[in-house]
Amino acid sequence: MSLEQLNANSFEKVIYDNEESCLVIFSRKTCHVCKEVVPVLEELQPQYLDRFGFYYVDVEEEKNLFQRFSLKGVPQILFFKDGEYQAKLAGAADEDKVIDKIEEVLES
Repeated sequence: MSLEQLNANSFEKVIYDNEESCLVIFSRKTCHVCKEVVPVLEELQPQYLDRFGFYYVDVEEEKNLFQRFSLKGVPQILFFKDGEYQAKLAGAADEDKVIDKIEEVLES
């Protein structure tokens, strides 16, 4: 299952209008670490169907979103709940770290 890609408009809708509990990975197609992290998220996604959203932002296509959060480098996984930023994982996040953050966000 691939991650749904967001642009500036769909990002606003998902995060702020729908106030969905979700994660958004800021990534780049040519990033080697991103190519390792994205499949981990794709594998986790079915476990959280209808409870937690998984999204992708291509930083080369959506530079403004990347800059808006003052991110340095990729991959960066941002976690949101009720329209508010909750947490971030940077770099080569493994499955356990991602699961821990998702559970933290869902329980908060």
